[in-house]
Amino acid sequence: MAPLTVALPKGRMQDDALDLIRAIGYAVDESRIGRRLIFEDESGALRFILAKPTDVPIYVEYGAADLGVVGEDTLRECGREVYEPLALGFARCHLSLAGPPSVRGRNLRLESAVRVASKYPNLTRQYFQGLGISAEVIPLSGSVELGPAVGLADLLVDLVESGRTLRENGLVELETIMESQAVLIVNHASHKLRFGAIQDLVGRLAEEIARRQAAGEAVRA
Repeated sequence: MAPLTVALPKGRMQDDALDLIRAIGYAVDESRIGRRLIFEDESGALRFILAKPTDVPIYVEYGAADLGVVGEDTLRECGREVYEPLALGFARCHLSLAGPPSVRGRNLRLESAVRVASKYPNLTRQYFQGLGISAEVIPLSGSVELGPAVGLADLLVDLVESGRTLRENGLVELETIMESQAVLIVNHASHKLRFGAIQDLVGRLAEEIARRQAAGEAVRA
């Protein structure tokens, strides 16, 4: 039988995902991966592809991968049609609205337009529309904290873990928009055609996550 193909995001989430996969019995030697973007576990049951985090849901939706690991923030931002059976318990953070301390005293609903810098333009628009506030969203791909600092934007929306970067740039969190962690996603067709294999993998992952939670094991953010 062909291996299940799992799309993993490059970076820290890749390491946490492979750690979880090894914990349920799959042998993956990261020292042998090198610069390869496609590799298998030693049993040949799982095939992995390494992709940019924002591309993982695309590979899964279009069937280039049966499953994928992605942050909830990325998944909600891109809005891809995938099945989402399991929260994985790592890469925890939150998407927040932030800005200079002076913003706390302003009634944004009374302003004609608020400029907001963000790597998450869709989630940002949805948030401000829900509040009934007119906002001009400025998409940025780099350091969003620069937006308010140089007068490009009044506010920013970005992921926050400890809040240290905000504080070092004279900014404060104003409101949490959503909590986020890594989630497992599945292609809809694969979920039907390879139901048994996928359910077995999901079940084993769920048991390991529950075991870690019960043991109070720390999970890297």
